[in-house]
Amino acid sequence: MQKGSTKGISAALSSAAFLGISPVFGKLAINYGFSPLAVAALRTSMAAGLIFIVMLLFYRPYLYIYPVGLAGCLLAGVINGLGSILYYMALGRLDASVGQTLYLIYPFFVAFWLILDRQPPSRVTIFRMGLAGLSLLLFTSLPNHPVDPIGVAMMLGAAALYALHLPINQRVLYEVPAPTVTLYTLIAMTIVVLPAYGIFDHKWIAPSILWWPLIGLTIATLLSRLALFLGVKHIGGMQTAFLGLSELLVTILFSYIFLKENQAWTQWLGAAGLGLSLLLVRMEESHPAHYSGKGGWFSWIRPPDLPRDIPADIPWGPRE
Repeated sequence: MQKGSTKGISAALSSAAFLGISPVFGKLAINYGFSPLAVAALRTSMAAGLIFIVMLLFYRPYLYIYPVGLAGCLLAGVINGLGSILYYMALGRLDASVGQTLYLIYPFFVAFWLILDRQPPSRVTIFRMGLAGLSLLLFTSLPNHPVDPIGVAMMLGAAALYALHLPINQRVLYEVPAPTVTLYTLIAMTIVVLPAYGIFDHKWIAPSILWWPLIGLTIATLLSRLALFLGVKHIGGMQTAFLGLSELLVTILFSYIFLKENQAWTQWLGAAGLGLSLLLVRMEESHPAHYSGKGGWFSWIRPPDLPRDIPADIPWGPRE
């Protein structure tokens, strides 16, 4: 396995670990009195502000981005911001483990968006999709535990929107470092979720509410985004999405510890199938973020002609 692939797999698994604990923190914050819209708005804006301060003080060259790349990040952020609103509204209606399981259908949506962008999946990927789909079906088959249909619809919508932002950012990541993409995507998400919170949520945050779950969610959001885009840069959106399925295992563990959510034997069987699908990643060829030239939905997201001598203080370009 190539060095870049190993780096991408490690980043994708790290992102999955942080994303896996995020719904637990989010559910705790909602249980403690934060509204779903407040959770979406505060965690996103706090994460965006934190990474901006760090980059402004210590990594200022990473603030540079070419205009079309900025447009791509803003588009991806707006799409993901809308998905984030749906996600936390759904989480208010569903158990954290069930909600996260439904959300993890997003690799199927990623495959669909990539096909439209002229990047069809491999045969191994198609087999893994079938195995993962069967595993997710086992995990959600609970006859004695009815699931809120509105919450299910919201979570599926969130998964589709989250999946759509990955191939968009994959195009940008051809030339732009992962921290830069993270910053501008989070800023765009903030532009969406903060007004939604101000317009549609009139519930005041009580002074007695415990903030530690929201702070934990903010840190997990920031670290997961950095690792996510680093993974997309090195192994592509499809494989990063599949490795992201491992976040379900993290969610199951922490939802049991913090939320006392127990799983049925069929769910553990589904988790085992999911684990097998993850192990098959070593049979895949890496597909790093690239600009494929003509065609595809996102072909307009491409870098300008590169200058012969890229300034040393700008950390972008093929040499990265």
